[in-house]
Amino acid sequence: MPKKPRGAGRLSATLADVAREIEVSEITVSRVIRNKGAISDEMRKRVEAAIRKVGYVPNRLAGSLASSGSDLIGVVVPTLRSIFPEILAGINETIAAQGYRAVVGTTEFLQSEEERLVTSLLSWRPAALIIAAFDHSRATADQLRGARHLLVEITDIDRAPIGVSIGVSHRKAGRATAAFLLGRGYRRFGYVGHNIGDDRYALRRREGFRAGLAESGLDFVAENIVVRPYDFALGKAALMDLLAGQPDLDAVYFSNDVMAVGGYFHCVAAGIAVPERLALAGFNGSDIGQALPKPLTTVLSNRYQLGKLAGDSALALIAGETVAPVTDVGFEVIAGETA
Repeated sequence: MPKKPRGAGRLSATLADVAREIEVSEITVSRVIRNKGAISDEMRKRVEAAIRKVGYVPNRLAGSLASSGSDLIGVVVPTLRSIFPEILAGINETIAAQGYRAVVGTTEFLQSEEERLVTSLLSWRPAALIIAAFDHSRATADQLRGARHLLVEITDIDRAPIGVSIGVSHRKAGRATAAFLLGRGYRRFGYVGHNIGDDRYALRRREGFRAGLAESGLDFVAENIVVRPYDFALGKAALMDLLAGQPDLDAVYFSNDVMAVGGYFHCVAAGIAVPERLALAGFNGSDIGQALPKPLTTVLSNRYQLGKLAGDSALALIAGETVAPVTDVGFEVIAGETA
C-alpha cells in the first residue's frame, strides 16, 4: 500500500476543525455526531452548522489501519457513456502503475447524486479525489473546498476551479464549430439537444456556438431540445421533429456525436442528402461517428491523455508537489464529410 508522503495535505476537515469553529471540545462534537450523551438542541444545531461550514465528513475508517495511508483515489463522473470510458482508462493506467486504485461513481448529471457520492467517497478518506467539473450544489462545493489540496477537476475549464483543473473549453469548442460551418457557407442553423439543463458541458457548447453565430448576425432558426438522456434513437427522432417544423434548414448542430449519428440515420431513412441538402455536426470525435459512410463533422479532444494528466496531477498532489492550476488539453475540429 502506498505511503502518504510527509507534508502531504489533508483531504478534508477534521473533528478538531469543527470544534475550533464554535469553540467547543472535540468530545462535544463527537457526541453530536454519534448521537451519544445529553446534548441540547441548540448545541446540536451549532455543531451541525459548523460541520457544514468546514466541510467535515465522518471517517468510516476510524479505528482501522487507515493511518498507514489510503491507496484509493475517488473518481466522480456524470456518466459511463460518451467520452468518459477513455478518460477513466487514462486515469486508471496512470494511478495503478503507482499502486493506487480508482473508486468510481456516476452522477447521471444530478447534483443530488453528486453530493451523495462526494460525501460517501470522502468518508473513506481517499488519497485524492478526481471529479468531473460541474456546477456543484452548495454542500458539495463546501466539501470540495475542504478537499481542494488533493482535488483534481476534469473535462471543463470554463468555470473557476476549486482544485486544479484539466480539460477543454466547451464554449470555445462550440464557437470553433460555428466558425467552421460559417466558413463552409451555411447560414440557416438548427440545434438538436438532449437534457442540456443537466448536461452543462453540452449547454456551454451551445452557448459558444450561438456566440459564434452572433458574430455574423445569426442565431439558431429552430431548436429541438428533448429533456431526457441521449441515445441514437433520440437523435433520430429529434431531428425528424425539428425538420418537420423547419424544413429549410441547411445545417444542424447536435449536443454530441451520439445525437448527431442518430440524426444521420434519419437523413438516410428519409432520403435527405448529407451534406448537399443538410449539414450535420456534433462533438466528441467518437469512433462510430468516424465509421459512418460519410464521417461526421465534429470536435475531438484527447480524452485518454486528459485522463493520464488527471492521474499524474492527483499523484503529484498526494506527494505534496505544486501542480498548475489549469491545464488546457485542447481540441481539434474534424472536417469529416457531413458538412
